[in-house]
Amino acid sequence: MKRWIWLTLFLILPWLIFGCGKETPTHQGHQEQVKQEVDKTEGMDMKDLTMESIEKEGKMQEVTSGAVQISPERQQLIGVRIGVVERRSLEKAIRTVGRIDYDEKRIVTVSPKIGGWVEDLYVDFTGRFVKKGEPLLTLYSPELVSTQEEYLLALRAKESLTKSPFPEVAGSGTSLSDSAKRRLKLWDITDDQIKELEERGQSKKTLTLYSPFSGVVLEKMVYGGMNVMPGMALFKLADLSVVWLIADIYEYELPFIRLGQQATVQLSYLPGETFTGKAIYIYPYLDSNTRTAKVRFEFPNPHGKLKPEMYANVEMKIHLGHKLAIPEGAVIDTGLRQIVIVDKGDGYFEPREIQVGAKVENYYEVLKGLKAGERVVTSANFLIDSESKFKEAIGGMGHSH
Repeated sequence: MKRWIWLTLFLILPWLIFGCGKETPTHQGHQEQVKQEVDKTEGMDMKDLTMESIEKEGKMQEVTSGAVQISPERQQLIGVRIGVVERRSLEKAIRTVGRIDYDEKRIVTVSPKIGGWVEDLYVDFTGRFVKKGEPLLTLYSPELVSTQEEYLLALRAKESLTKSPFPEVAGSGTSLSDSAKRRLKLWDITDDQIKELEERGQSKKTLTLYSPFSGVVLEKMVYGGMNVMPGMALFKLADLSVVWLIADIYEYELPFIRLGQQATVQLSYLPGETFTGKAIYIYPYLDSNTRTAKVRFEFPNPHGKLKPEMYANVEMKIHLGHKLAIPEGAVIDTGLRQIVIVDKGDGYFEPREIQVGAKVENYYEVLKGLKAGERVVTSANFLIDSESKFKEAIGGMGHSH
């Protein structure tokens, strides 16, 4: 009963002070008025005196445990600033460093399918650019010469045998020539070269090897006059019209990476110029020391400005859509949970636990705990949170006592 008496005194005290401002009663008049109010309260039915009825009369504001009230003067003194919870377009930027590398699908090794000696070496240094179909070297092979002669003999036999009245004999001439021609083609002798041999009617001493596609000579393992064996690697060529870029992405950023995602790179030796590529492969393991995963990007390189082993600055922009967000300064991260200070109006502030998602520039995505339009403290929130905890601790001590 005494508790309700004190609560009633707390509610009517402003009214009494207001009344005193209009007319100055005597000390005895004060005592009589207070006594009448107390008697009136004691005579009330206590079930009618509820928190809801008090709130409806506008005499009390509902606040949660841990809420604190700070006057406007003190708010200005400690530098309280307010931000609004709102939906905004979030775009996360991931920046890292990558290394330019060869496209492994565009590297080939040139090797002969027949042994012999190198007579003419047309591509004689590493790093030279060669076009598709350009001659690389000529190779003298006794075996090749004998096979050409066999083919020419088979052609002459075919002409004479086709005149035979016996079909089996006529067909054998065709079979011999086709067999010799097939051997030549298995040694990468082109149809044009075979046709030239047929028109010339005389075997050629050397075989010319041509570049299978346009590219740069990465390795040259052959020299003039060298004896080569079938299958020996003579040249290693790389097509640099498309290159790879290998970038290191931190473990916590991997969920944002998708195949086909675009990336832009800038090179230190070409300031202001950007190149655009896309992610084509995410490596299935992490580096145990750096806790990063490698992501492979593919970049068109028609002018050859992207050179293997170059380092480049990589940037990816991931559009996350319209999300509920709050300023970064509003979040108090304790390590176990995230807290914000919500402005309840009339100088009241309350701490609230929330759940945040991705951090994008100076904003956090809000997953749980706040609604659009609510106001949160973005500066001096640590001071308010400390005062709230102090109030809770004092309240707990009083309740325990």
